[in-house]
Amino acid sequence: MISESTKARFAREVAKFPADQKQSAVMACLAIVQQEQGHVSQESELAVADYLGMPPIAVHEVTTFYNMYNQAPTGKYKLNVCTNLPCQLRDGEKALEHVCSRLNVEEGGTTADGLFTVQKSECLGACADAPVMLVNDRQMLSFMSNERLDELLTLLKNSK
Repeated sequence: MISESTKARFAREVAKFPADQKQSAVMACLAIVQQEQGHVSQESELAVADYLGMPPIAVHEVTTFYNMYNQAPTGKYKLNVCTNLPCQLRDGEKALEHVCSRLNVEEGGTTADGLFTVQKSECLGACADAPVMLVNDRQMLSFMSNERLDELLTLLKNSK
């Protein structure tokens, strides 16, 4: 399940912590798995737990607590729209509904062509720029009006 090259990457992360605290590398190891496989499966969680000497439930708790870990395959573009209260007050929910409507997908779902997954997100820390969204857990976009959302979706569709 976990290749030797992946284990070598795990070892580099584990080396950053005291020998008796290698479980501290759990988030980094999960990020490596996701980067290589696209998501963190139950089997991957078990492999990380085994590698770090942790109970599997402890790894699962980390995977399910943070929305940056995908527990199932996602589309090429994962769109997280903040719907926390400050964004809610500045049309965050409307932005989410607009994206879902434009892509003809329910929140949490993936488009039929596998291009987009749309999810709610907790606070992204840019409340003054609401509504905000995160693309592929890497690029934060601010002031996402319907017009800007439409431009983004067109740009991403055309870049496939």
